[in-house]
Amino acid sequence: MQKTISSLQNPLIKQVALLQEKSRERRKSGLFVIEGLREILLANKGGYILKTILYCAEIISEKDVVQLKQSISEATEFIEITSEIYQKIAYRGSTEGVLAIANAKDLTVDNLQLQQKDILILIAEAPEKPGNIGAILRTADAAKVDAVIVANPKTDMCNPNIIRSSVGCVFTNTIATGSTSEIISFLKNHNINIYCAALQASLPYHTIDFTENSAIVMGTEATGLSEEWLQNSTQNIIIPMSGEIDSMNVSVAAGILIFEAKRQRGFN
Repeated sequence: MQKTISSLQNPLIKQVALLQEKSRERRKSGLFVIEGLREILLANKGGYILKTILYCAEIISEKDVVQLKQSISEATEFIEITSEIYQKIAYRGSTEGVLAIANAKDLTVDNLQLQQKDILILIAEAPEKPGNIGAILRTADAAKVDAVIVANPKTDMCNPNIIRSSVGCVFTNTIATGSTSEIISFLKNHNINIYCAALQASLPYHTIDFTENSAIVMGTEATGLSEEWLQNSTQNIIIPMSGEIDSMNVSVAAGILIFEAKRQRGFN
């Protein structure tokens, strides 16, 4: 028999609302919410365990519900909810009528598994804007880098704004997080060259050989990279600019650098 929830006071509905709003609740429970059919299917493909699917039959088509049931584990519980409840717990303005409650993954850098050679990693230190993180993840997905690592993250990677702005690429990329010290240690242990985007002691990015194991490291637009990165850099790199200002959106700069590395590798 199909389970249905029609009360806003239902404990599960209250929990979903908290998971959408509070990073602390996500960390404490090890759960997070995924909104949207495409994002849910990408999370499933990315190996995330989907505990519960909440759907509003007034919004999502029966065909899409059937597709979900056929695509994901039989252990996933499907619960129909009313339009009122969906509008209460949905995060996005444009609505698709379906959410999933999923188990978060352990993203600590020590758990990151990489291939043995030709490694290409994109690293962002302390990115503040979920929109920038989402754009970086979309760039990384397009370039099919081996991993995206966030150093000193300001929020968890299950933040609904990151999921939304990445259009699900938070699930298509291999992602890790850690402190700057932990990540530098990881890179050195794996013999990965560190190329820091910085103004000081830099060479133009297109003069660098990115064909060996490489990590391209981006700082924030406001403060750049911390001194610890600069002290451990194999070589600082710069994008020559001809305009009146010397800064560029971090996701745009990341795209330029990553795709130069991909060009040198024959886009493999």
